[in-house]
Amino acid sequence: MTGKGEGKDAGVSRGRVWLVTGATSGFGRAVAEAAVAAGDTVIGTARRPEALAELVAAHPDRVEAIGLDVTDGERIDAVAADVLARYGRVDVLVNNAGRTQIGGFEETTDQELRDLFELHVFGPARLTRVLLPQMRERGGGAVVNISSMGGQLSFAGFSAYSATKAALEQLSEGLADEVTPFGIRVLIVEPGAFRTNLFGKGAAYFSAEHPAYAQTVGATRKLVREGDGTQPGDPAKAAAAILLALDAENPPLRLALGGDAVDAITGHLDSVRAELAAWEKVSRGTDLDPR
Repeated sequence: MTGKGEGKDAGVSRGRVWLVTGATSGFGRAVAEAAVAAGDTVIGTARRPEALAELVAAHPDRVEAIGLDVTDGERIDAVAADVLARYGRVDVLVNNAGRTQIGGFEETTDQELRDLFELHVFGPARLTRVLLPQMRERGGGAVVNISSMGGQLSFAGFSAYSATKAALEQLSEGLADEVTPFGIRVLIVEPGAFRTNLFGKGAAYFSAEHPAYAQTVGATRKLVREGDGTQPGDPAKAAAAILLALDAENPPLRLALGGDAVDAITGHLDSVRAELAAWEKVSRGTDLDPR
């Protein structure tokens, strides 16, 4: 662990207690910084917790860094138990850890697909599950799941990535219906392209290329490889929007971030509605005939 933290009493006395996975960069780091600026306490987790040393040093009484690989279920349980023992609660869980994966459906191996689901679905699900009882018992808390506009739509090269984000979104939507009566909020965040390191060299994962998909998936590979540093989204503004949504009197279930996300999701929903309308007669015609 990096940073002393002040244990349970410090966590309780300084606003909300946040647990943010993948807190060293991108949305995780921006959310951690925004929460600290709001006077809250942040436990940031990462595979390399030393990358949070600067933030810990600047706020040693309100930031703690803990090593965690969210694909390690036993480590998830241990970290959650430790945090609850010392801080007493987690007010806001932010499931942010993740990575970009580019590959055509045929190009993506079983192991690549399983690994991505472990990171984007099973890990966040396990961490959420172990923290829900304390939120439910005290009648409050929030779960923030960082999805993507890819949770609502997909295209060549993103089939695996979008599949994991869609799964996370549907888990979240069902969870929200289950825990709202206990005062727990669920927020699905759907960013477009932001200036994070997801497109950075060595950060994005590429499946082995098949020449048959050079035109379709190839265009996406090119977009990602050349897109780092050109994304329109500002992570700091995204973090501010997340805090705003969490504190809203009528918070959204889904929060799209970035004009590109709004445009893409709107276009996708319009297309789905148009297709549904075009085939409505056929669809309704499959009901049993009235007796």
